[in-house]
Amino acid sequence: MAIPSFVDQVTLHTFGGNGGHGCASVHREKFKPLGGPDGGNGGHGGSVILRVDPDVTTLVDYHRQSYRRATSGAPGRGDHQNGSNGEDIVLPVPDGTVVTDADTGERLADLTGPEAELVVAQGGRGGLGNAALASSARKAPGFALLGEDGLERTVLLELKVVADVGLVGYPSAGKSSLVASISRARPKVADYPFTTLIPNLGVVVGGDVIFTVADVPGLIEGASEGRGLGFDFLRHVERCAALVHVVDCATFEPGRDPVTDLAVIEAELTAHGGLEDRPRLVALNKVDVPDAAELAEIARADIEAQGYRVFPISTKTGEGLRSLTFAMADLVAQRRAAMPPPEPKRIVLRPEPVRGGGGKPFVVTRENDLWRVRGDKPERWVRQTDFGNPEAVGYLADRFNRIGIEDRLLELGARAGDGVAIGGNADGDGAVVFDFAPQIDVGAEILSRRGEDVRLEEPQRPAVTRRRELDREYHAAREAEVDDGSRGGHRR
Repeated sequence: MAIPSFVDQVTLHTFGGNGGHGCASVHREKFKPLGGPDGGNGGHGGSVILRVDPDVTTLVDYHRQSYRRATSGAPGRGDHQNGSNGEDIVLPVPDGTVVTDADTGERLADLTGPEAELVVAQGGRGGLGNAALASSARKAPGFALLGEDGLERTVLLELKVVADVGLVGYPSAGKSSLVASISRARPKVADYPFTTLIPNLGVVVGGDVIFTVADVPGLIEGASEGRGLGFDFLRHVERCAALVHVVDCATFEPGRDPVTDLAVIEAELTAHGGLEDRPRLVALNKVDVPDAAELAEIARADIEAQGYRVFPISTKTGEGLRSLTFAMADLVAQRRAAMPPPEPKRIVLRPEPVRGGGGKPFVVTRENDLWRVRGDKPERWVRQTDFGNPEAVGYLADRFNRIGIEDRLLELGARAGDGVAIGGNADGDGAVVFDFAPQIDVGAEILSRRGEDVRLEEPQRPAVTRRRELDREYHAAREAEVDDGSRGGHRR
């Protein structure tokens, strides 16, 4: 199957890099085997970023490769060595790309203007090492935090061509020929319907105004409902400052005439919606044909009576093209003058973080026989915890108590033994469930306060105790010898 050269809609699967795990390490050197925690932090995962590139005009690269994954962060190491961060992936997209979340249907961004960008899949944060977790109360943590997983998101990329003037009309009305006549663009031109399968852009100079013209593939009656090619390409006229109806005055199809063709295309634009405020011009094409010139003169009065400016033209002989070009330039200049000046700084769009309770750190609700705690902080802390390490679980309980989860549960009537779930989806999948035990220390099973390591306190070490006991016995024996010698000398 051939891959098209122009693609204006793709589904892109993006994966942010995972954060590296923190390291739990104790510094060791000669004569100082337990010198304190020295585990480094894990590196942050790379992000997937969409950025507008003026040199890119199609989304075909993402049609070929629809899965993009950023690199993960490296884990931390001992001796205070932090892991390296993962590299971001910057994906160039054309100007005018609309990004929509494929799962929720939410429009994430409308990327217009050079260097506008969107972080579509944020990389995960790296976990802290035990050196960063040490405090006066927890001098030697025997655990480290895990790195967070990167965000996975499927997005729909939709290209809406950014052009100043859009050419609309029936197939074979001469739109591509008009673009080729007034610019240096060389689109495919043939004498059969639907020759144009992709929008063609051309740069046109009209006096002091330089503007772009987009040739929209042929519209037919019912295009806004899915007939023909117009349904797929009507979006490309949404950003145009003005529209030009290109009407074929030399068609031999029965039941068609310039006035009827104009009414059909206008009905399709109205059904598509959002184009009512665009100024219109009408170009009666192919007046180099004798019968067409007569038909154009007959239809001109009826079309002008509807409020349109009409220009009889011929893309073959060049008749009327200069007047039409200057008329388009005037409309573009008026539109640009009415628009506010663009901001010089680069626009960076980032998705808002998801937080429960309207900005509160957490929210507690009752669901059947469980108390469910939701919030950005507690859910992130659960993901960072190694539940195979009792001391890490104790540290997680301390963090929960610090932000008041236990107090809130007691206020709502929770009792000891009730089930409490942290995070998870609506069905409960992915949640961490435990029994509520208020005011109970759940730290690691060590012979000291939670977070303290008795091995780092030299007076408590068995080897130090034995050495000091031997020292005391030695000094006691020396003192006894000195006392015996002193008493013997006095008797003599």
